Amino acid sequence: MTQFITPAEAARLVGDDMTLAVSGHAGFGTPDGLFKALHDRYADEGHPRNLTLVKIAGTGDGGQRGGDRLAADGLIGTIITSHFGMEKKLSDKVAADQCLAYTVPAGTLLELYRAIAAGRKGVWTDIGLHTLADPRLDGSKANEKTVREGKDIVRLMEIDGSEYLYYPAFPIQVCFIRGSLADEDGNISLQREAMIGEQLEVAEATHNSGGIVVIQVEDVVPRGSLDSRLVKIHHFLVDYVVVPRPKYHVQSFSTHGYRPELSGEGRKSIQSLPPHPLDNRKICARRAAMELKKGDVMNLGIGIPEIIGSVAAEEGFGPSLTLAADSGIIGGIPLSGLDMGAAVNAEAKLKMADMFDICHGGGLDLCALGLAEIDAMGNVNVSKFHGRVTGPGGFIDLAQHTKKLILMGT
Repeated sequence: MTQFITPAEAARLVGDDMTLAVSGHAGFGTPDGLFKALHDRYADEGHPRNLTLVKIAGTGDGGQRGGDRLAADGLIGTIITSHFGMEKKLSDKVAADQCLAYTVPAGTLLELYRAIAAGRKGVWTDIGLHTLADPRLDGSKANEKTVREGKDIVRLMEIDGSEYLYYPAFPIQVCFIRGSLADEDGNISLQREAMIGEQLEVAEATHNSGGIVVIQVEDVVPRGSLDSRLVKIHHFLVDYVVVPRPKYHVQSFSTHGYRPELSGEGRKSIQSLPPHPLDNRKICARRAAMELKKGDVMNLGIGIPEIIGSVAAEEGFGPSLTLAADSGIIGGIPLSGLDMGAAVNAEAKLKMADMFDICHGGGLDLCALGLAEIDAMGNVNVSKFHGRVTGPGGFIDLAQHTKKLILMGT
């Protein structure tokens, strides 16, 4: 039976050496109130210690909120993620060899959640062959400490004459995830979220591991008042529900905060979007937009590609394109910065896991991806540069089977 508790009580459910899985993509889906409570408990008690933090995307704002609340020395012993996003403090810990860290393609982590939930041994995939995920290169190990001390989390295998990467499944003891509303039974709606991330997959994996599922929501509504079509996590999967103070449950970490047009509750005129200044980023974005044909489905990556949507709208041909993001957003104008992963006037919001299935199967016509470094052979690095560790995010998932790639950078 679902129980309703305070953030401080939720933080006390996390013990030393546990594996903690969290949801979040910048501010979207990030249970910041639970992060704050865990931070406060550690500051007071020095516990829990040596957690393994598992997350798909960066959950920070480049300053204090989200995942960076967990960067205190001794709190996190291992991080498994695809990307550190705006989590500068966590990224700095990894770069300074202060914890073990593994950077795994985002879609592979989603498949691992599904495998854990289904009781499978692990994930076999061709995504990541001959990249940093491959044991012949980094084996997903993100720093020297992990190379020296960390266990191998991926193995190279051959099945019917083809090479695959194999990631063994692992149990999750507790998860912190975020929804929009809970009813009095603990059924969870995601109806106000700007994107539908990994919430269900994490809840299933944790529940079926025998772990504790904790969900932060904005409010609790009467029993039976939620439309069953809007319930995305049934209460049998939910152990605890938390309602934090509103400042710890914002829709976005951007200065705009919650905007109805991001969650589908309102429409906004595309013409009202401010134009991007004419700089290197815009020049690259305009050139990439010239590659688009009517009817193409194009996924936009982090960095310069983020502004292709606004440039296309400004040029007047935005409505003839179908732009998408690996967060599951299709159509509308994908946004950038701390709003990356959401869109103004999105036509559809798939679950992130479903969008990655489409990407892995070659269903996209084009991908525009940012690059950090590129060599004369066309090898691209987006994971480690200038002393930083960022991770690949969904780059490898998007690049491997898409029909046409546009790589953008200065």
